[in-house]
Amino acid sequence: MPEAHEPVPEHHTLSADELHLAKLGYKQDLSRSWSGFSNFAISFSIISILAGCFTSFALGWNNGGPAAIAFGWPILSVFILIIGLTMSELVSAYPTSGGIYWWASKLGGPKAGFFTGWLNLIGLLAIDASVAYGCASFFDAFLGYFNDSWAKHYSLKRVFIEFIIVLALAALVNIFSSHLLAVINNVSVWWHVVGSLIVVAILWFFLKDGADHASFKDVFGTTVNNTGLFGGHKGFGFILYVLPLSGILTQYTITGYDASVHLSEETHDAADSAARGIWQSILYSAIGGWILLLTFLFAVQSVGDETTVSGGSVFGIFNQALTAHTAGVVVFISMAGQFFCTCACMTSTSRMMFAFSRDRVVPGHQLWSKLNAQRVPVYGVIASAVIALIITLPALITVDINGAPVPVAFFAVVSIGVIGLYLAFAIPIWLRWKHGENFEVGSWNNGQKYRWMNLVAVVEIVVMSIVGILPTASVGVPWMDGFSMKYVNYAIIVVPVALLALLVYWEVSVKHWFTGPVRTVDEPTVGGPPLEPVG
Repeated sequence: MPEAHEPVPEHHTLSADELHLAKLGYKQDLSRSWSGFSNFAISFSIISILAGCFTSFALGWNNGGPAAIAFGWPILSVFILIIGLTMSELVSAYPTSGGIYWWASKLGGPKAGFFTGWLNLIGLLAIDASVAYGCASFFDAFLGYFNDSWAKHYSLKRVFIEFIIVLALAALVNIFSSHLLAVINNVSVWWHVVGSLIVVAILWFFLKDGADHASFKDVFGTTVNNTGLFGGHKGFGFILYVLPLSGILTQYTITGYDASVHLSEETHDAADSAARGIWQSILYSAIGGWILLLTFLFAVQSVGDETTVSGGSVFGIFNQALTAHTAGVVVFISMAGQFFCTCACMTSTSRMMFAFSRDRVVPGHQLWSKLNAQRVPVYGVIASAVIALIITLPALITVDINGAPVPVAFFAVVSIGVIGLYLAFAIPIWLRWKHGENFEVGSWNNGQKYRWMNLVAVVEIVVMSIVGILPTASVGVPWMDGFSMKYVNYAIIVVPVALLALLVYWEVSVKHWFTGPVRTVDEPTVGGPPLEPVG
């Protein structure tokens, strides 16, 4: 194991956060300038109901319709909150930037840490890509609502160029200043709250002439099978296969709350603040997201016509219910929220890459763990943007299913993000359960409830990870009529290949030299630092 760095000088007095971090083996390299609210804000911004509820709405609509969304969102939200509560307990005990990977290493050894870290990093990179691409798509649609010529000359290449611009802007914001990021995330919280309220008000009180709201029966009793699977029917196969696919809407939207973990080394009173940041961001997003989605569903004018024919996108709803300019306002609110979300996602990803590289696991780790004058991992930010761009290249391929344009590549990137992140969460959650009473809890913990909560969390993650790699359309199934590779949910290729590559990398190289997280500071009981924290 590499030698530890020099102990903290005797004259340096550790704060409570620095003392906790030193006991975990790290010195305070990153700037601890984030408040508890800022920590909550970044997770709330990444969950971003103004992003996920809008961009992945079609996943719920095509795979179950209004009823699947209306009932599925609150049910899955409860399970995701349980996952969040188990992670809150873990971050309270171990508040480090690479937290999820560090937890797995601490509780299960180097191999568990290695796979957890890579799954987490892959998931974060995919989330970066999906949110930035969604933002670009909504920017393009926003311009189209105010310019008929722009709308008529839609181009996937044009959207991809806009996607590159979004990634570049988000990277610049991240590189500029950690303090600026905290300010942006604080603003983002209020944008999401106020913006969502404005969208809800518009869709309830400002419908265009002739438009009306759907009935409760329409919203809670209507189902849709727009996949072509099972002949488009709604029998046993629909219940067991198609309906679970709609859950990706919720699972994707309410994710990324591990940002509270990755920013814990930059947060004051991290053991409590980061724990609250996780579960509070999930709870408030679940409530706000359900209100927003129900508002969309009540604004639907025709289930079978424009909504389903448009591929189940929210644009079909807005086109039915609102004038072009009013719809443009709604899309702008969502677009801005998605940009805030992109910035926050990139922050989380770069911090995870920094922490993982600090422990020398990522090829080129010297570069990704390097900080600039503002103490920001600048090369990690750039790498996050470039990789996000590369994995989204299939979005340049035009795909129509049942005559409707469907962003299969976007859905695949969404699935990769969900699977990567949640499998990474599952490993330390399971290991904490195995440790039982031997686990040394932090100031925030679940008490004896961990016994059932951790098991429920792991089962939910395994089930939804399997759902995430399933084909989402009949033409994406090799033995079905009309099959083409461009329709395939390529998560089923990327995830197994990535896992196999990691296994080979581990067996051939990593297991011979990697022994777990690398300490960057001696135990605070050795050398000079005082044991009594200040502040």
